[in-house]
Amino acid sequence: MEIRCNKILLVKVLLFLVILLVSGLTGFGCAGTGTIPKGWSGGVVVDDTLFLGSMEGKVVAIDVLSHTRLWEVPLETSEQAAGGFGCAPASTAVAIYGSPAVAEELVYVGGYNGKIYAFSVGKDEPRWVYPREGNLQPIVGGAIVSQGKLYFGCSDGKVYALDAAEGYKQWEFQTGDKIWSTPAIDGDTLFIGSFDKKLYALSATDGSKKWEFETGGAITSTPLVYDNTIYIGSFDRHFYAVDATDGSLKWRSEVEAGSWFWAKPVAYNGVIYAGSLDHKVYILNAETGEEVVDAINLGSPISSSPVLVDDSVIIASEDGRVWTIDTSNNQQSELKNLEEKIYASLCASDGVVYIHTSEGELHALNAQSGTKLWSL
Repeated sequence: MEIRCNKILLVKVLLFLVILLVSGLTGFGCAGTGTIPKGWSGGVVVDDTLFLGSMEGKVVAIDVLSHTRLWEVPLETSEQAAGGFGCAPASTAVAIYGSPAVAEELVYVGGYNGKIYAFSVGKDEPRWVYPREGNLQPIVGGAIVSQGKLYFGCSDGKVYALDAAEGYKQWEFQTGDKIWSTPAIDGDTLFIGSFDKKLYALSATDGSKKWEFETGGAITSTPLVYDNTIYIGSFDRHFYAVDATDGSLKWRSEVEAGSWFWAKPVAYNGVIYAGSLDHKVYILNAETGEEVVDAINLGSPISSSPVLVDDSVIIASEDGRVWTIDTSNNQQSELKNLEEKIYASLCASDGVVYIHTSEGELHALNAQSGTKLWSL
């Protein structure tokens, strides 16, 4: 009976997540009345320019000093099929869920339509698109660039490596289920999780498997590489530390969270900070996995990946509140209540935290005082 109930619960929650992801991608009714797609793209700051994917399916560049929009360009639009009510097809933008990657004057972003785009800043047409013809399955996680290659995972269960300059496929690796995780790289090893419950370590050069580690649930969060260890949360509600060299288990958290780990954790001074959808931040000893202090309850699910600013962990809860955790005593305080839903990963630069909300607003907060510096 317990196994049957657990299966029913898993199906319900997976269905909820799928609905959350595709919300806005399809709408009912006539043209012009469909819901605008809304991803949850975080941002990345490079040379005082912040790049992110907007709620309208555009890649946007913002000067963080002058707070002005420098450039924006939409991904391809697609035509919705006519519904069963005799309505004409409606043009729909492409949702962006993963944060952009930036390297060598190119901005890379994955679309929920199953394509990767590379743009030169200021240009309205992409430098290249992969695949050239047709589409992959939806791309939910972000991409990363390293040593001339672009890496990303796809809902078709594959990890792809492309030539970053021209967009031609270098290699692919098949996992056992869909991938929503953003990869992490350390040296010549790429780390990524899959819905098949496994964490994979792949050769960044040719995609060959170095090792795999199986948990008790799907893995969607981005792996954290810290001190030759991979830290990852699982849908089995446990948190893991895995040896980066051989994939052996260092520890599994004794505490079982009340829900899944979705956000990427952060590490500071031998301590791991991991937010969960059960509203709590788990603070664990990086060597042993033991709780340093009792988990901090923020009162709302945590799906946004936090950032470390100096010696403070800045973390957002879905209800719109932004918190700071003082790593010297692991006490939390509310930095700002934006009163807008937050799902996107946070990013920070020069003492400023940037938050992209579900309302399509970008807020810049002073990481120490919580003062709102500007919004767009």
